[in-house]
Amino acid sequence: MTTTDGTDTTRPSPARMYDYFLGGGNNFDIDRQTAERVMAVSAETVAVARSNRRFLIEAVRYAAGRGIRQFLDIGSGLPTAQNVHEVARAVAPEARTLYADNDPSVLPHARALIAGDELTRYIEADARDPEGILTHPETVRLMDFSRPVALLMVAVLHFVRDADDPRGIVAGFMSELPSGSVLILSHVTVDGIDPALWERIQVTNPSMAVPLNFRTGEEIGGFFDGLDLVDPGMVDCRAWAPGGAIAHSADALRTWCGVAVKR
Repeated sequence: MTTTDGTDTTRPSPARMYDYFLGGGNNFDIDRQTAERVMAVSAETVAVARSNRRFLIEAVRYAAGRGIRQFLDIGSGLPTAQNVHEVARAVAPEARTLYADNDPSVLPHARALIAGDELTRYIEADARDPEGILTHPETVRLMDFSRPVALLMVAVLHFVRDADDPRGIVAGFMSELPSGSVLILSHVTVDGIDPALWERIQVTNPSMAVPLNFRTGEEIGGFFDGLDLVDPGMVDCRAWAPGGAIAHSADALRTWCGVAVKR
């Protein structure tokens, strides 16, 4: 079935599944069914999604607090409660936000949610195309690349295969941003994963609509090469807070995250 805006409701969308994990209502039966299958394999998925969202909120608040007024959210999915532009503008009302996602079904929902907001835009674009995003007319209109930008790549690079050079993608964005810009990044990891869970994931992951690419902490840390990680460094999303890590219990599934500044 296809909706009036052209959305195919027979295929699951990672963005709408993530919305479901966060308790949102912008999803269809196929998204909920697929999300439930993921949760049957890994009951930790919802907790991981929500801790990842908490990290995003805290990191955006931190970036706005250090004077950044431009936010570029790559692979943003659907805007939901306490999204980037709302968090940033709670600190700085003049903050500008550009969302980019390659899921065409997200675009109608997203544009409806930000209709009439001249400081916020949403474009259909692929994270694997830094040049295309940075030179997009909406990006050029909204962003001033002579001033620092917060680049968000939160829970997106684990959808990018090694063959597509995820480190090169990050470098492609950061090389065009000025000194003082920050990278806000999170990525699911194999580090510390429960062995039984890992066995189940290896069986089911290849058949998912968009399989995850699990990476080691060393590989994820490479995304921050040449940048200065702010305290508490690269940590589990449950632990990140400006200036120091939060104590948390060990879980079967972990997501590394960090915020780093370009010199």
